Amino acid sequence: MSSEYFKILKNKVFDKSKWMQLPRDVVIGHDALDQIPRVLEELALGRSVLLLSGPRTNKAVGDRVASLIEGQFDLTRHVTDAITPETIRLVEEIGSSADLIVAVGGGRVIDTAKIASFNLDCQFVSVPTAASHDGIASSRASVPTDEGSSSLDAHPPVAIVADTGIIAAAPHRLLASGCADIISNYTAILDWELAHRLRGEVISEYAIALSRMTAEILVKDAHLILPNSEESAWLVTKALVSSGVAMSIAGSSRPASGGEHKFGHAVERLMPGKVLHGEACGIGTIISMYLHGGDWRGIRTSLKKIGAPTTPAEVGLPDHIAAEALMKAKEIRPERFTIFDMGITEDSAAALIRMLYRE
Repeated sequence: MSSEYFKILKNKVFDKSKWMQLPRDVVIGHDALDQIPRVLEELALGRSVLLLSGPRTNKAVGDRVASLIEGQFDLTRHVTDAITPETIRLVEEIGSSADLIVAVGGGRVIDTAKIASFNLDCQFVSVPTAASHDGIASSRASVPTDEGSSSLDAHPPVAIVADTGIIAAAPHRLLASGCADIISNYTAILDWELAHRLRGEVISEYAIALSRMTAEILVKDAHLILPNSEESAWLVTKALVSSGVAMSIAGSSRPASGGEHKFGHAVERLMPGKVLHGEACGIGTIISMYLHGGDWRGIRTSLKKIGAPTTPAEVGLPDHIAAEALMKAKEIRPERFTIFDMGITEDSAAALIRMLYRE
């Protein structure tokens, strides 16, 4: 056999590398909070802990967490009521000598810890008190600015401790918002695949499969998402963690953020604080699925079963503002190509909003 044959068949050195950051420990369930000392011990990241919480959750949950770890760790506590560059810098100053940050609260507290721990080159533990969006497990952090929310890439939590009793006791609107955020994975994937076909954007088959499966489970089990139900809290929280893992595998938020998220951020810019992030994404998902030619009515039915809004009117958002958000969606992260970047006009935007009210 000639030497040329061996030249042709010579194995190439596999030189593609990728750094995936995933949570090491995930504890979800009834009285999961009691597992925090054990989780911190097993992480073995150090003895100095900064406990970060929000004003609403500080007494209800923050004090309980503090009582569980005081005496075993060198504990510093801080309450933050907003996420701004100033509050992030303050947390970084307070936590400059901390080995680990434990974030107890909602999205603002967890996102603050996410950014501060990234800048301090330490890890953080996510202890969500509500399951309103997939930020509890992802590397992305949302920071409000004068122009609206800005999405930053930091790192995911090293561990997640989600007490379903606490999450189930939160207002159902928050849980429904988290469900809508997960269901929006359907159209985020379609947009990613569209960008792959039209722009040559690299996709991750594994991340797409996990993201799609997560959305499918929630759509299938929409009838099980009920107020004040720990089973519902467990199902949704597990889905949010799965979505966060899909983003870590992809190395970006692409598996869970497409045109529907750009629409949601545009709504936030036009009417800050009016609509929850997941709620806006759910409405945007119906529109996006319609444009993709998919089962938009099926998505709408699932959102209704869960108790998430399906029209702007349900959240007090004027239709003309929603239509404007559709047109402005292309201005949000213009490098991220989606179906909303394909020439939505004033007339077509108004027609798409009217479609949401169609029986």
